[in-house]
Amino acid sequence: MRTKFELYLDLIRWNRPAGWLLLLWPSLAALWVAAGGFPGWHLLLVFVLGTILMRSAGCCVNDVADREFDRHVKRTAQRPVTSGQVSPREALVVGGVLALAAFALVLTTNALTVQMSFAALAITLIYPYAKRFVSMPQAVLGVAFSFGIPMAFAAVQSQVPLLAWLLLVGNLFWVLAYDTEYAMVDRDDDLRIGMKTSAITLGRYDVPAVSVFYLLYLAIWTLALWTPVNGWVWCGMLVVALAQVAWHVLLIKDRTREGSFKAFRLNHWLGFTVFAGVVLGLLLA
Repeated sequence: MRTKFELYLDLIRWNRPAGWLLLLWPSLAALWVAAGGFPGWHLLLVFVLGTILMRSAGCCVNDVADREFDRHVKRTAQRPVTSGQVSPREALVVGGVLALAAFALVLTTNALTVQMSFAALAITLIYPYAKRFVSMPQAVLGVAFSFGIPMAFAAVQSQVPLLAWLLLVGNLFWVLAYDTEYAMVDRDDDLRIGMKTSAITLGRYDVPAVSVFYLLYLAIWTLALWTPVNGWVWCGMLVVALAQVAWHVLLIKDRTREGSFKAFRLNHWLGFTVFAGVVLGLLLA
């Protein structure tokens, strides 16, 4: 029998950092853009730790909300809450403690960032239930996973300019791309239990749609950041990013579980590539 501590680590996906990296890279990129360069160690620490904590808290809420569905899905049937090794109450307590720790970090910033953290929490709580009613719940996740962008601008500038919202919209398309790949893994199970996902809604257009989502993400960020960053650096980043997109499309084109899941897991490298383009582009601007 595994110890409770090991089960709690499994509950928050501690051994799968790809999830919080997907949240982290756009938030850090926004920090650098808002600050025009290195944002300082305080804000860097707040956003790195806050991202890890909130992603972990979100996993707890999601597993409690989906426990009856997850038992019918091959990939999720053995999760701690679904398998009964951790009770829903325990999971919510763990999630609550993690969310409070993240909020304590936010309190070290400014009033606007604190206010926005409540909106971020609300979206995090809404998402697990959106899968029951919204045909493209990945769009709700896109907002939740992109909310670190306006919060970064709020923390640095005490305001949220139009640029922040433009970057959020662009990042939303990236989330649509990688979470549709994720949904393709469970499509047969989700169809059987009546879960709504973008992979089901898009049907045979799923692969073309994922390709378009990736391109819209990169196009919007290019439009938003072309002026503040070095154009040569950004173009170099785009070559690397587009090569990764092409690789992802090849992985998902046959719609296999293995290929779709591998494409999803590789997305944090795409996020890192864009972040590196922002950092170097600002440094050499």
